[in-house]
Amino acid sequence: MKKAYVTGAGGMVGSHLVGILRGRGYEVVGSYYHPTTDISEIDPGVKLFELDIRDHQKMMDFILSYKPDVIFHLAAQSFPVLSWSDPYYTMDVNVNGTVGLFEAVKRARSEDPGYDPMCVVVSSSAIYGEALLSYSPDNLPKEDCDLLPLHPYGVSKVAEDLLCFQYCRNFGIRTARVRLFNCTGPRKVGDITADFTKRAVLLEKEGSNKLVVGNLTALRAILDVRDLCDGLIILGEKAAPGEAYNICSSHIFRMDHVVSCIEEIMGVKFELVQDPKLLRPADERLYAGNCDKIKALGWVERYTYKQTVSDMIDYWRKKLA
Repeated sequence: MKKAYVTGAGGMVGSHLVGILRGRGYEVVGSYYHPTTDISEIDPGVKLFELDIRDHQKMMDFILSYKPDVIFHLAAQSFPVLSWSDPYYTMDVNVNGTVGLFEAVKRARSEDPGYDPMCVVVSSSAIYGEALLSYSPDNLPKEDCDLLPLHPYGVSKVAEDLLCFQYCRNFGIRTARVRLFNCTGPRKVGDITADFTKRAVLLEKEGSNKLVVGNLTALRAILDVRDLCDGLIILGEKAAPGEAYNICSSHIFRMDHVVSCIEEIMGVKFELVQDPKLLRPADERLYAGNCDKIKALGWVERYTYKQTVSDMIDYWRKKLA
């Protein structure tokens, strides 16, 4: 049985990934620190332990003792807004935490030359930053897109991505550099789908139909977290070491489609109230990427956006009951 280790198992993506891996026959261990989801919802068959990835000695001890066959590195400070107010913390977690993981693998390989794990490291499309402004729905950015991040979070993810390349080339540690675009699903908080589905369920409980919204004209491609997990597992099995891979939905739509899906699923018609506080000073007109590279490995999207929204509504109805 292959052994998988997931950092950031207390996050939205990690909480799904550990369960899906176990369902695929992996022995799974996950670590968490300040989880953003309710970890009681995680598959009870998954072994969990608390670990601040900046604790290099604890990371070293775990890797040396467990020696996972595949490592999915998701732990991060993942909020761009927080990176402005605390860039030190953001860099410490995202950059030094990644260095600590690779140094632990490097040490394990020095003691056991036959140990050869695959490290799937989830970076972000935020590394492209300003470069995305020059693309269109007919010409989406590939992995050779310029790296021009626009906030400290994006810069930290560039460093993480390049550390994957460097440790692969210098020390032979097999890595897959994942550039993740918008992703959502049950347990997600803080994005448009999560916010709107939660508000809609609260309105349902209150008997109201006034939905507060921001900018609904931007174009986005939003991937289901379960499709993302499929992609990560494929990369753990098939990725070319040191290579970068975009993961993004191929379905691009305006944000008012989010409202339409919720209305159709819940059988309501909302009165939309635009809140100026929800309008960003600079909102990208288009945010999507080309995923031909990972599709060539056999990855396909299985969830429609409407199905994702429906599952999130069901999640909030149970959570808020």
